[in-house]
Amino acid sequence: MTKKIGLLFGMEDTFPWALIDEINGRGAGVEAAPVKVSYIRDSGPYGYDLILDRISHEVPFYRTFLKCAAATGTTIFSSPFWSAADDKFFNNIVAMKLGVAVPRTVLLPHKQHPAGTSDKSFRNMDMVSWDEVFEYLGFPIFMKPAHGGGWKDVYKVDDRDQFFGAYDQTRDLTMMAQEAIDFTEYYRCYVLGRSRVHIMRYDPKVPFHERYVLNAPETEPGLHERIHRDCLALCEALGYDMNTVEFAVRDGIPYAIDFMNSAPDADLHSIGRDNFDWVVRNMADVLIENLERPRRIELTGNWPAVMQGETAVKKPAAAKRPSPTHQPKPKAKSKSGAAAPSRTPARRPEK
Repeated sequence: MTKKIGLLFGMEDTFPWALIDEINGRGAGVEAAPVKVSYIRDSGPYGYDLILDRISHEVPFYRTFLKCAAATGTTIFSSPFWSAADDKFFNNIVAMKLGVAVPRTVLLPHKQHPAGTSDKSFRNMDMVSWDEVFEYLGFPIFMKPAHGGGWKDVYKVDDRDQFFGAYDQTRDLTMMAQEAIDFTEYYRCYVLGRSRVHIMRYDPKVPFHERYVLNAPETEPGLHERIHRDCLALCEALGYDMNTVEFAVRDGIPYAIDFMNSAPDADLHSIGRDNFDWVVRNMADVLIENLERPRRIELTGNWPAVMQGETAVKKPAAAKRPSPTHQPKPKAKSKSGAAAPSRTPARRPEK
């Protein structure tokens, strides 16, 4: 019986069709096609052996459809259960447990009340000591949402005034503040099926169409091995079957900057022909292999066992976190000579 692979996608036009053609051209007894869905009956059926999800993070209806399909036997790449629950700050905590270096990061209170809440909803919220935040992170600082991607609502700030100016624009988002890594090398890596890694030199400082570096110098073997190992460890722990992991290298240590991309950009015109062909070919391999050796329903990766110390993970030497070079200004003295309190509310008063 022919097995069916469905691709669930939105606006992208190159990767899904190329992948469908690659799978169907293999003659492996597998049929690939775009997913078709209208309404969903509670009695099913869902019609696919495996679905590659590229869009449910933006369409809640699709997310529910995928969870129901998974519950009735369809394999979903990546798990719709965990991807509905994770966030970048929590993933950083998992990364540290794995021995993956990450920048110093803090989670910030909402600047504005989320819909349906009021001051009374926040009686457990204490005042934020901004001096402590800035001392821990140092400047410059990147601010980014704990949920989401695509460089939306990301700010780089160089001082307190810029920080609060950016914070004032973050609405009710859950924001992270993160130390900026002054890097000498930067890498973006595709990770497919938690087994295949494609390491690419990348330059986030240049225009978008020039970021994938052509004819890049060879990466030092030890660094290459560390990046490869960290990619697999992160995706196995988080249960991502398709992901991009980005590393900024400082003092020879790769810091994982961004690794929550279960539907990463794979457009031919963005990533270039060589990278595109690698992704299409290897994604087809991974999907067909999974149909041959299907896995049981999976709610998440192995991070619960990792966090409990139950899974043996070969860790590289832990990256030492040096103190930031930024030094906070001395605290002002009160009239009594004692240091004046530095705590200020999370929601700065309007001027």
